[in-house]
Parts: sequence; structure tokens; C-alpha cells
Amino acid sequence: MGRITLDKVTKKFGEVEVIPPLDLTIEDGEFVVFVGPSGCGKSTLLRLIAGLEDVSSGHIQIDGRDATEVPPAKRGLAMVFQSYALYPHMSVRKNIAFPLRMAGLSKDEQDKRVSGAAEVLNLTAYLDRRPGQLSGGQRQRVAIGRAIVREPAAFLFDEPLSNLDAALRVGMRLEISELHKRLETTMIYVTHDQVEAMTMADKIVVLRAGNIEQVGSPLELYQSPRNTFVAGFIGSPRMNLIEGAEAAKHDATTIGIRPEHIAISPTEGTWQGKVGVSEHLGSDTFFHVTGTGLADAITVRAGGEVSLRYGDTIYLTPEEGKLHRFDAKGLRI
Repeated sequence: MGRITLDKVTKKFGEVEVIPPLDLTIEDGEFVVFVGPSGCGKSTLLRLIAGLEDVSSGHIQIDGRDATEVPPAKRGLAMVFQSYALYPHMSVRKNIAFPLRMAGLSKDEQDKRVSGAAEVLNLTAYLDRRPGQLSGGQRQRVAIGRAIVREPAAFLFDEPLSNLDAALRVGMRLEISELHKRLETTMIYVTHDQVEAMTMADKIVVLRAGNIEQVGSPLELYQSPRNTFVAGFIGSPRMNLIEGAEAAKHDATTIGIRPEHIAISPTEGTWQGKVGVSEHLGSDTFFHVTGTGLADAITVRAGGEVSLRYGDTIYLTPEEGKLHRFDAKGLRI
């Protein structure tokens, strides 16, 4: 079991409140991602759950048990950090088994759990190697294996892929998601990368300045952002946010339209502009269109075969049914 409940949890450093009163429930078996810009409080929140930071007020329950004052080692949680923190002089086998030796488990039980974790993580062939003989992705799998053998109620991941290159990050995203499907154990994952959040999560928690801006599935946040912050943060490229007279036409202070919901024409449309920088990604091309009379450049997604040159005049038309409307406080209308 791995149900975690935060009830009016706060965190202060001196007089500075970095986590205002916060309520959140993470159900058993969920893959929940905390996402937000740097300094939003996501890692602090994870450390509060882990017990690595003291709660200033409020309560944390793990499987119905008040764990607010319980030390980290007794919470039944396993944490995987950005740094692998492996022992370089030990083999992979001994690194994975280390928490079991510290817990006093028998040699037979240690071997059984290490073999099981190695099989799940495709590390069986590397058990007798040392960390220095492994790739970055393999070392991260060893760190995850060390967490798996503890058979925790929940796994806590603190930006575990930040040290990997782009190709390894994609591969490890898939591996961690597959691991969750196999183990069916609660996982809480912290990242500033909203693409990681969208591709991995059952539920996303968007944070800003310690406050929860929205909680929901990736599609819920993408299709129905609660406010302009979530609208601008979730999605790559970000949603176009437009204010002024154009928004007023739709009885809103701000309107939003995603790049894939704008039609391109060489002859007519709602907004006329000029093609600026283009990003060619093969299957897709993102055009940044300037000179439309709107405050910022408009980003448009088109197929990879669309050929437009810098400075070309084009016309843009947003899909009416895909417009998002927000009021003066930035809240969804």
C-alpha cells in the first residue's frame, strides 16, 4: 500500500514560508509528477514527504498512519536522487544490496531481492561490475535497483534524469514508466521538464511559489488549464496567450490558442504576419510569426513538408472551438 495524504502541510525557513498550507492526496499505485519552474517548491515538498525536511505545520499520512514525526528510515519510502550516489569501490551487486545489509537481512534474502531487481532492470549481466564501468543510464538503474530491493510503499524520484543526455533521458523515461507498470507501486516524481510530466504521469501536480495551481491528468491540464500559468507552462511549444482588443472580441482579458490549432494560409485569415524563425523537426515544423499586430510572436505548428521562408507573408486563423478564455485574474472562463 502507498496512499499518501498531505493535510494543510506548510514549510517555513525562518520567517519565509516556502510552502503555504497545502492539501494533496496521492492514491495507492499512482504515478504522480510534481512539476513547475525552478524555485516553485517541488523538491521541498518531496523532501517533506520523505522526512528529510521537518514540516512546519500540518500532517502527513502514509497508508492512514500519521508519519509527520516519523524518521525517514521508518516511513517505508525509497528515494532516488539526481546524483546516483553509488559506492565506486563496490560492485553493482553490493551497491544494490547495501540497504539490505544495513537492515540486517540474511544473505539468502539479500541475494533473492538483488537478483529480482537486477532482472527487472536488465542489470543481471552487470552485477559484478563497478559503477565506473557503467554508462550513465546503467548507473541510474543501479540507483533505482537499490530503491526497489527495499520494497517500499512508494518511490520518490528527485529529478533523476537531469544528469543524462537527451537520448538517455528518453530511454530512461520509458524504463521508469515500464517499471511502474510492473511494480504497481506509488511513485512521486519531481521534474522541471513538463515533457517528462506529460509523458510519464497518471496525475500531474503543477506548482508555483509553493502553491498547487492545478492537479489532473496530463490531458486534463493540456485541454482545460485552470489559469494562464498552467496554460503557458504545460505544452511544448507553449500555448500562445493573447491580450488586448483581440481577447476582448471574445469577452476575455486573455485568450489562448495552441500552435497546432492555428490554420495557415498564403491568402487570407484572421491575422496577417511574417514568418520569422522556423524550427524544422522532420515530422513537424514550428513557425514563429511576427508582425501580426499582437503583443508577441505567434507560434504555429505545421507539417514537416510545409515550406515557408523567413520573411514570407502568411495569414493565421485560430480554430474557434479551440480557443481558451481567461479573465482579468488569469482564471479560466
